[in-house]
This record gives sequence, structure tokens and C-alpha cells, in this order.
Amino acid sequence: MERFRGGSVQVTGTQLRIAVAGIVHETNTFAPGLTELDRFQSEWSEGVEAFSRRYVGTRTTMGGVLAAAEKEGVLLEPGLYTAATPSGIVSASTADALLQALIASVDKTADGLLLIMHGAMVSAQYPDYEGECLRGLRAKLGDGFPIVMTLDLHGNISPDMVRKADLIVGYDTYPHIDMYERAVEALELLVRKVRGEIQPAAAYGHTGMLVVPQGMMTEQGSMKELMEQAFVIEADPRVLNVTVSGGFPYSDVPDAGMSFIVTTDGDSQLAGYYVEELVKLALKRKQSFDVAYVSPKKAVEEAQAWPDGPVILAEGSDNVGGGAPADATFVLAELVGAKQTALAVICDPAAVKAAYKAGVGGDFAEMTGGKTDSLHGDPVALRGVVRLLFDGHYRHVGPYMTGQQAEMGKSAVIQCGLLTVILTEKRVPPWDLGHVRSVGLWPADFKIILAKSAVAWQAAFAPFAKHVVNVDSQGCCSANLNHFQYCNVKRPVYPLDTEPQPRLGL
Repeated sequence: MERFRGGSVQVTGTQLRIAVAGIVHETNTFAPGLTELDRFQSEWSEGVEAFSRRYVGTRTTMGGVLAAAEKEGVLLEPGLYTAATPSGIVSASTADALLQALIASVDKTADGLLLIMHGAMVSAQYPDYEGECLRGLRAKLGDGFPIVMTLDLHGNISPDMVRKADLIVGYDTYPHIDMYERAVEALELLVRKVRGEIQPAAAYGHTGMLVVPQGMMTEQGSMKELMEQAFVIEADPRVLNVTVSGGFPYSDVPDAGMSFIVTTDGDSQLAGYYVEELVKLALKRKQSFDVAYVSPKKAVEEAQAWPDGPVILAEGSDNVGGGAPADATFVLAELVGAKQTALAVICDPAAVKAAYKAGVGGDFAEMTGGKTDSLHGDPVALRGVVRLLFDGHYRHVGPYMTGQQAEMGKSAVIQCGLLTVILTEKRVPPWDLGHVRSVGLWPADFKIILAKSAVAWQAAFAPFAKHVVNVDSQGCCSANLNHFQYCNVKRPVYPLDTEPQPRLGL
């Protein structure tokens, strides 16, 4: 059998054999529609050649795994790895197909498994999809088989995940710029576990708090304080890892919300002590995670009045990275007829088709956006000229998953007076400058930039931003959680209830 080692394919020797596999999806249970299997096809690799060809040299989790495998001198055995852009609930048939493919792809004769997951994947029949994957893998591999799992900072961690993984390593940053480093850490810990050098003992604590993404920025406020305390705890030589998970409030599942895992080398009591310390700190700061917003009209007025730009209008309610449709029109409607240069990206396949029909230099007149559902606004009349048509393929050039392939589908740039609109066939989160640079545009040329994102837009636009306005509009990622009808999250939970109910222990 072929194995990966140091960027080449070699025959198995006496080195440790580490399997790697994963399924990544951040599921917004309030988003319209079901997520079907075709959504995962754009990022799908099976086997060593496909995995290494796609991820060698990238600053992704998978790139970190490959680099760490070379450093550790282990033979990597990639099984199935697939990911889909955040969206609605995964259909039952898709969930089962992915689960079966994942389990089948892991070689049970390997020495250990590195499992790459998100932590907030939900299907029609599995509210805790990561936990379900671990249950299926344990049934095949056995309880003694070493498994280390990586998770996004927005994972809704369940007790089952902690019980069934030997060790969980979560991201430390939001925007997420350390996934490569966390993958290296995870593989190193897995190797130590396989070699019998450590005996992980984990403790888990849930705060009983739902925190919106805008409150989780790790370079400021209470989230920074929590991370700094986690790093202090990790400085204890008895501690292997501390994971601070902000959670994903748009997944209505029992364990949604902020939680912590502390993993020590064989000391469960110490792990529990540190987890309780972190939970107490989070509860003490609970009100500081709340975020202020302004209406779309006031947001545009504030941006126009600001002395210099770009001013970022962060429309978190239509956050593509949180599962939103990317076609909300509340802010777009205010930008039509803009008196200053403005840039917006809207997902609308029908509008793209109209632009292609008109051709470069042709006139464009189309009702745009607001076509997914009634929650995200009505279509807006756009009139302008088609400046550019593009196939939508680019690679990340910024600090977030550097080198990762991205695809917007067929795309068009429409000039509507001082408003420039990038129309895309597929939803594209503004995680990287490439989605603007690839169509010949530059952020500094605009006074106002509409970003359909809560926080992750910073990985693309932070170096240019002179001011930021958080927009309060309707949408499946609204920061006002009272807009949503929660049925499954454990109550009481803040801010839906005045006093949260923390949960400690497994």
C-alpha cells in the first residue's frame, strides 16, 4: 500500500502509520434548505495522492498534518476528507453516506487516527454529527485505538465527543489563522499517545451561554482574556491542551454554546479544576459578549460620514461563513445610488446568467438578491454595465488557509454608478482577499465595503479598514438571538434566559 511521507509516496516500513480523515461542515439549523451531497464535492479527496496534491504547502489543517507527518517521520494514510461551505441542515441520506464513507476509509491496522472535524455539524437525524462519527469509528476501531480530533473554535462540543476522542485540539484564533499550527500540535500529541509517552485525561465544562460570533474575536475583549488564561494553564507542564470553544449559536442542538476542554497527562482532578476556573471566568464576563448594532440605513449614513475609508459594513446576519445565503438585500438597497464608492458581493445565479447574456460592456438590468427566502429581503433593481466576467476560481492569498482553492462559480462585476457589485453563482465567504483581487478590484479603492460576515472578513480587509459598522438586519445569522425559536438547546441559557446554567463533568 502507498503511504505519504515527506511529500512522496513510499512503501510502509517500521514507522508509525497514522490515518487521517474528516468531514467539515458548520450547520446553521435556521438557514433555508437542506445540504445535499453535491455541496461536499468541491472539496473532496480520498487517498494519499489526492490529499497531498491538494494540501501540500497550504496553511490549512490538512497542510499542517502533512508537514507534521514529515517532521515526525510517520507514514500518513489519508482516507476520506471532505468539506462544504456552511449552510442548512445536512440531509439524512447525505449524513449516512458521508458517515459510511468516512468509517470505511480508515484503516483499522493503522497506529492512530487524526480526525478533522468542525464541531457544529448537524444532520436531520444526528444533532451531534461529530459524536456520531466517533461512535461509528469506535465500533470499527475499538476503544483502545488512539484518536485525536481537531475542531473549529465555533464547535458545539458535546460530552460524547470528549468521551470518545482521546484528545481534542481546537483553534485558538478567530478569525481562524492558526488551523495549521493546531493540526501540527494535534498530530504531535497523537504520536506521543501512540508511543505511550502520555495518557490524556480530559475534563469538560459548558458555560450555558450562547455567544454570537462578533463576541468571539480572540484579539480583544473577554474572548482574549479567556484565551490568555488558557495559555497560562497550558504553561503548566502537566497540561497537554486547553481548548476554548466559543460555540455556534445558530445550531439549535442541546450542547450549543461556549464550552471548555482541559486535557492533562493523567490528572483528571487537575483538569477539572482548570475547567471550572475557565467556566467561572466566562460567566463573570457574560454581559461583555453582547454586541451593539445599527440599522442598514444608519450604517450606510455612518459610513458616508466617516472621514476616510474603507469603512466595513459587517452584515453578520447574512454571514456566509455561518450558513447564510449571501443574497440579503437590506444593505444593498441602501447602497443603490451611493454617493461614494462602494463594493458588495451578492450570490445570485440568475443575475450572473443575465450578465453573461449581456456580455462585457453590455447593459445590465436585473432584480438582484433576495431570492432564497423571505427572511433575507426582497430583490433589488440593479442597473449598470458589465465590467468583467470570470470563471470564479482563485487561491487564498491571505493568512486564512493560505493556498486553499476557492470557487465562486461563474461571476460578474457590475458597475452601477459608484456602486460596484460582484455577482457570484456560488456563496463565497469573504475570508480572503482573493475573492476581490481575482476580479481586478482592490479594497483601498472603495470608501464602503459590504462584508457578509461577522468577524472572519478581517482576514481579508482588516489591513485596509479605517472603521467598522456592525449592521443589525434580519437573517439566519442575526446577532439578536431573540429572533430565533430555539427548541433543542438546553435551558436555561444566556442570553435567552437571564441566568445561565453551567454544566461541569462528563
